[in-house]
Amino acid sequence: MTTNAPEDASRLRAAADFVRVQSTDALLPLLLPGLDGPELRALVDRCRFAHAALLVFPPDLKALHDELGACGLTAAAPPRPSVVVRERLAARYRRAVGELDVWIFRPAVRGTDGDHRTVEVFALTVPPGSELAGIAARERAREHEAHLAFEVERPDPVVLRGLCASLARHGAVPDGGGYNPHEDGTVFYFTAPAEANAGYRRMELHAAGDHQDVLAAHLGHHRAHQPAEALLRLLTGAWTTQALATCARLRLPEAMDTRTPTRVTALAATVDARPSSLATLLRYLAMLGVTAEEPDGFRLTELGTLLREGTPGSMRALALLYGGPFYQSFAHLPHAVRTGRTGFEEHFGENHFDHFARDPELADLFDRSMAAGSPMFEPLPSHPVLLAAAAGPGPRTVVDVAGGTGDLLGRLLTAHPGLRGVLLERPHVIETARRRLDAHGVGARCDYRAGDFADVPPGQDVYFLSRVLHDWDDERCRQILRHCARAMPDHADLLVVERLLPTDGSPSLATAWDLHMMCNVGGRERRADHYARLLEEAGLRLLGHAPLPLGASVLHARKATGRSGPPPTP
Repeated sequence: MTTNAPEDASRLRAAADFVRVQSTDALLPLLLPGLDGPELRALVDRCRFAHAALLVFPPDLKALHDELGACGLTAAAPPRPSVVVRERLAARYRRAVGELDVWIFRPAVRGTDGDHRTVEVFALTVPPGSELAGIAARERAREHEAHLAFEVERPDPVVLRGLCASLARHGAVPDGGGYNPHEDGTVFYFTAPAEANAGYRRMELHAAGDHQDVLAAHLGHHRAHQPAEALLRLLTGAWTTQALATCARLRLPEAMDTRTPTRVTALAATVDARPSSLATLLRYLAMLGVTAEEPDGFRLTELGTLLREGTPGSMRALALLYGGPFYQSFAHLPHAVRTGRTGFEEHFGENHFDHFARDPELADLFDRSMAAGSPMFEPLPSHPVLLAAAAGPGPRTVVDVAGGTGDLLGRLLTAHPGLRGVLLERPHVIETARRRLDAHGVGARCDYRAGDFADVPPGQDVYFLSRVLHDWDDERCRQILRHCARAMPDHADLLVVERLLPTDGSPSLATAWDLHMMCNVGGRERRADHYARLLEEAGLRLLGHAPLPLGASVLHARKATGRSGPPPTP
């Protein structure tokens, strides 16, 4: 061990003794004074005391194994890399993550109540003479990583949010956390209130699985207590965009495996990159959860597979688009804010529709990027309007206005073999859509109309405007909706797919896309009541809206003079 080995040994023994004698129902009131009665029972039912943790500093892992044995502790499983603690140390001491070799050991301890627990030992290797010795000294003195952990039983988002809220009500302050892909577990750290009397000031909730949404909210509360760090992370958002776009552009995901790590030198040779520079990118991607760093190299995570070409739900084209032309146009956001004209046109000299139409490669990239949003369409075949149309006798027809390459229409026709479809689009897009719908076996039930919004085919049963209206200002939206209203018979339904701005200012994807639309397209996102006004001004009536994946919603409208019941049967 290092020169402070005796101190680490005594800390290990003290942690093991603590774990042996404590229990869940005794510890929680010590950590959260005032916690008692039904709320204590609810917490005890949902989580159990699992371990006490500490950070030690051996010169190497063999020395730590020897010290654990001397303390009567044996780690049955091999050590795993620590993602969360390593990142916390790197941020705290402004070191590169790759400079810190941190591992997790979990020697078992049986409690006096018979429960099986562990001592969680984080080990930062500090070889003799290492410049990391200063970090070791400060960490021993301050015990930043020492904590008590509670394992959440049967975790789900509702349970986790409830537990976090309960801890906060009793004075616990969010103190970071993260997801460890090596163990498929999510941790939520808290600082106990000042009056805590457990001998430990930090506590952890550990939940098996990846709980990104709950974790994001938890980390947001944590950053709210550290404004300078929060702002610094926000300011580096552009680096994240370019790192993801570069990952896609180099085709790193295609060169990596999700199970077996690949050494950096081999990856560099495959993607034609400088090994040391590629290692820097890979470490940053690991921080984002796109790759995972292991002793034998890097592997691709499930998140990272979405940047592969051809993967179901691939977002590679979106990464290239956001890291390419749209990234360039955002440099002119001040121009868009000052003038109301788009940053895209300021940079490229023309609007993005004309610019993409003149460049076949960009047009194809844009069409493929739109397909990345297709998961939002998954619930639509089960929408009551579609179910009613499919159940009626006789042929019913769905018109997708400006329907792109047919992703939505193909999904609807596949789910409902009795429906027919009409795709209204620009001529060069129709050819791509025809090939795709033929490949899905539904092309024979689809007609194609080349034209613009003035050419909406009349007399059909269901009309779709999917991610169309947000491209335009209010006056153009009214024109588009009037074209639809004129084409719709009284029994027809209009379904509009858009992201809705929240009414309470809560965080949403729609708020982010509102800025994007302003800067790049000249359109905007809107609240539901705003769409209701536009529909009314076009002679249509909003009947309701329902949520869809990816922060989207589907709005249902009919002609204001039409009937209010379900579509009639012929």
